[in-house]
Amino acid sequence: MLLKKSTSKKSTQVLDMQQEIINAAGQIYNYLAEKGEVSMSKMKKDLDLSGNFAEMGLGWLSREDKILYNQKARSISISLR
Repeated sequence: MLLKKSTSKKSTQVLDMQQEIINAAGQIYNYLAEKGEVSMSKMKKDLDLSGNFAEMGLGWLSREDKILYNQKARSISISLR
């Protein structure tokens, strides 16, 4: 039985989105390595990531156990582990 690699538009879109999330995670990681602990709102403003890619990038880094979160009154600050 011969299997074909899926090259459908949908699978390409999923891979493109995953790459965008990985790129966002890399930007966030480098930003936090340089800045240290910052508020989420400042990080999102400074990086100007489109759509929800800031949150998805943070999720990626959280899954990799790279991020610390600290609740401060009404805001959340983040830093690298």
